[in-house]
Amino acid sequence: MERRRVAITGIGAVTPIGIGRDGLWDGLRREQSAVGTLTRFDPSMWRSHNAAEVNEFNALDFMEAKKAKRLDRFGMFAVASARQAANDARLDVAREDSERVGAMMGSALGGIRFAEEQLRIFLDHGIRSVDPSLALNVFSGAASCNIAIELSAQGPNSTNAMSCASGTIAVGEAFRAIRDGYADVMFAGASEAPLAPLCYGAFSIIRAMSTRNDDPTAASRPFDRDRDGFVMGEGAAVMVLEELDRAMARGAHIYAEVVGYGSSNDAHHMTAPRPDGSQAARSMRIALRDANVLPSDIEYVNAHGSSTPLNDPTETLAIHSTFGEHADKLQVSSTKAYYGHALGASGAIELAISALALEQKWLPPTLNHAVAADGCDLDYIPNHGRDADVEYAISNSFGFGGINAAVVLKRHDGV
Repeated sequence: MERRRVAITGIGAVTPIGIGRDGLWDGLRREQSAVGTLTRFDPSMWRSHNAAEVNEFNALDFMEAKKAKRLDRFGMFAVASARQAANDARLDVAREDSERVGAMMGSALGGIRFAEEQLRIFLDHGIRSVDPSLALNVFSGAASCNIAIELSAQGPNSTNAMSCASGTIAVGEAFRAIRDGYADVMFAGASEAPLAPLCYGAFSIIRAMSTRNDDPTAASRPFDRDRDGFVMGEGAAVMVLEELDRAMARGAHIYAEVVGYGSSNDAHHMTAPRPDGSQAARSMRIALRDANVLPSDIEYVNAHGSSTPLNDPTETLAIHSTFGEHADKLQVSSTKAYYGHALGASGAIELAISALALEQKWLPPTLNHAVAADGCDLDYIPNHGRDADVEYAISNSFGFGGINAAVVLKRHDGV
């Protein structure tokens, strides 16, 4: 079977640095962190007090009140981002063959915030006071299913829950669905709304999050010597992926092409990456082979860069292993210093950023990078973005359970 080419023709986003495609890009160009002291609930019982919250989101800007009332926050983020992406792509789904339009999403924790709220209601007032929609909002599949209902997409549909690699996996699987002929259009991305006391506390208890509570905007500092953990965030991004020929035929704006996808598993530990980074490197190699490009073709890496003591040097090692001598020529950045780590949604947000970076010819920086950590010796584009005409980029995501995923993007050259 001939492999079909796949384009990104629409971008929607709900993030701490901005809403929508333009809000996301403008937030990146401001080069300021959106991390602050958590306000959603009192974090004083935990070691960590920081978070990246979405403060400008109004669900009624994207859906009717009746719809919003039926959805929890993670579901609202997903539907809002998909609606934005459809509008950005100028895609009238009602005019499409609905059985050839699908949705692939990711979410590590689904409606966990809503579940916690309903648990408190149950304990205080009993089962009859619990929202009847609890079961429908908690499961991660609510992301892709609600998008399908909202946009009448009857094609391939799935939401994976593969930890912090969920968004990248969703985009990769949507790419495959179109490339291999199972769909013509896919809504692909991820949504996460984990800022709830028990969830937040669970990550704090295992000492995974930064305790730089006196200076929140500097708390997320990927690859920096003084990093001390990630900052939890929330948000979503959804992209319209479309078979290239049909996209060009209808005059769609093309941000970039998706050309390769790879995944692997460390099979090592539930929280710690494999120390030699071999399987993280393997996911990148698979993606490069899938894209039919050489390591030397890649010019930009949007790194997972979680700002944790274990991830950053291990990812750096994996990049060296994958790219060899070319690693010293790579431009690498982690954009999590802007908006924290939105768990399963991070990979989708970062792929949207990477596509915009290729189109706009500007690479976002790694904020809060003062002194490189031991084992972190790449060009991390410190603190200020860089004009760059890049043809190929790769975006990495790594998650609990040893999940590794990578997607290769290519700048669209109009042909």
